[in-house]
Amino acid sequence: MNWYVLHTKPRHEKKVEKDLLDIGINAYCPTRTEYRVWSDRKKKIEKPVLSSMVLVRIGEKELNKVFYSKSVLRYMFWLGKRSIVRDFEVKILKQNLSKNNIKDPKVGSTIGITSFGDRLGTIDKISKNKIWVSLKDLGYKLMLETA
Repeated sequence: MNWYVLHTKPRHEKKVEKDLLDIGINAYCPTRTEYRVWSDRKKKIEKPVLSSMVLVRIGEKELNKVFYSKSVLRYMFWLGKRSIVRDFEVKILKQNLSKNNIKDPKVGSTIGITSFGDRLGTIDKISKNKIWVSLKDLGYKLMLETA
């Protein structure tokens, strides 16, 4: 079975994921947490990372089952064939979108950065919603935003 990319109606990604999971299809809609602020309140929302796209892991014989959800428009294609996403790419996406890896950050502490192959970095500076991390073995300095 392969992971395929579905194109959905705008802003229907989470609905498609739920519909497909309900009928037994392995679907994944990568999301990230955002905070929206209005004049009277602050709200935490889950926003899709890939707009109008959902990943599905499905066999060749079941490809048409995804259209049971009315919000699915079509499969995404690349060079005339359905786009396939490899398992390790989905795994990396899930790891990088997992909840905050940094708990109680302190200047000088060491953390692992998954998007750089689990390299270790040192926290140099912390501000209100940003953390600066040095990856000495690569010669990089990163700025990470916290929610």
